Amino acid sequence: MSASGFSFSQPHLREIAADILKYAKKRGASACETDVSEGFGQSVAVRKGEVDTIEYNRDKGIGITVYLGQQRGHASTSDFSKAALKATVDAALSIARFTAPDPCAGLADKALMAKDCPDLDLFHPWDITVDGALDLARECEAAAFGVSPKISNSEGANVSIQQSHFVSANSLGFMGGYASSRQGLSCSVIAGEGEHMQREFWYDSRRDAADLMSAADVGRIAGERALARLGARKIRTCKVPVIFEAPLAVALIGNFVQAVSGGSLYRKSSFLLDSLGQQVFSPIVSIAERPHLKKAFGSGYFDGEGVATHDRDVVIDGVLQGYFLSSYSARKLGMQTTGNAGGSHNLRVSAGEDGLEAMIRNMDKGLLVTELLGHGVNYVTGDYSRGAAGFWVEKGKIKHAVEEVTIAGNLRDMFRNIVAIGNDALPRGAKHCGSILIEQMKVAGR
Repeated sequence: MSASGFSFSQPHLREIAADILKYAKKRGASACETDVSEGFGQSVAVRKGEVDTIEYNRDKGIGITVYLGQQRGHASTSDFSKAALKATVDAALSIARFTAPDPCAGLADKALMAKDCPDLDLFHPWDITVDGALDLARECEAAAFGVSPKISNSEGANVSIQQSHFVSANSLGFMGGYASSRQGLSCSVIAGEGEHMQREFWYDSRRDAADLMSAADVGRIAGERALARLGARKIRTCKVPVIFEAPLAVALIGNFVQAVSGGSLYRKSSFLLDSLGQQVFSPIVSIAERPHLKKAFGSGYFDGEGVATHDRDVVIDGVLQGYFLSSYSARKLGMQTTGNAGGSHNLRVSAGEDGLEAMIRNMDKGLLVTELLGHGVNYVTGDYSRGAAGFWVEKGKIKHAVEEVTIAGNLRDMFRNIVAIGNDALPRGAKHCGSILIEQMKVAGR
């Protein structure tokens, strides 16, 4: 696949966006914003060396939001014809006419719109054939089976390719857009037999396929992780230190983002209401937002409203410095947008000097969590309860695998009781955080 796979050029997407804004104004809209996008991809999977699936996807879409004063209407279409565009604008206007005025509705402030458009190096087409992708998937799965004869089965290895581009524009004169790519390798295998089987997986994902882990390494890690889970058992209910392995630590940061995002705050459905300037994390925790990192998944020089993004420190030494706000949620709160319409941008959590092995040694006794089950998070109270699996640690060493336990606490206490952050963050997502050690949590077992 290559850049030529797009059906529409960037200038064509910009022309469509301009036509939408022009027609909306002609039809009486006081303001309008639109997003025009196109994407395509390919995914192949093998299982036990045989082709399991070959999938292609291609999609395009246009979202149009219009305003009649402070009445808002939204409509969307996947038809790029001029007649369909006009009909979609008309539909959005019709919705707006029947919508109650909202004093917080409207475009973001014109002065905040992005003007500079730096190249963030986000688009790296992967020109790989289906046969080439299948060969990579086979290599990945074979590496997992090669770890041990105890790797007894496979749920498959997958190679995925995704490319997309878009243009965002509004009636304040803003127009911007770019292309991006996402490539991935994954493998999931099963160790053991009968009632003692254990499943594990590993994956890597990057903008540029040249930066991916090798297929052999992805498969090997998946196999090693499955093998390590053999002999898993329950443990007695206790209160002990808990390490969240790096891939799961990222989810804790996601819980934090949800709690200090505009929607949760103005609806008063967050345990971190009115927490600006307060100690919400342990003093060892600092979190920075870096929207302009090259090749990163959370990079962008403007947010979903066209507002320019900027580097900022969200948490310094555990103290909350800023929320995640769109223009709408900011108005609801009497504040200014932080350029986070659509979410956060490349959060980087400060790391300590130790890797995971050193953190396990320093913990001495407790639970290393490598898998979470369920969605037991109450953002109103902060109560946290998740099914979990991982490894029991004694005297600084892993003693045996653990399954069928529940870990519980309150996010407010968990954040404040972080005693270590590892230097083992993975570069495969928009949040970058190493393993997290929490001083104590309740572990419910047998």
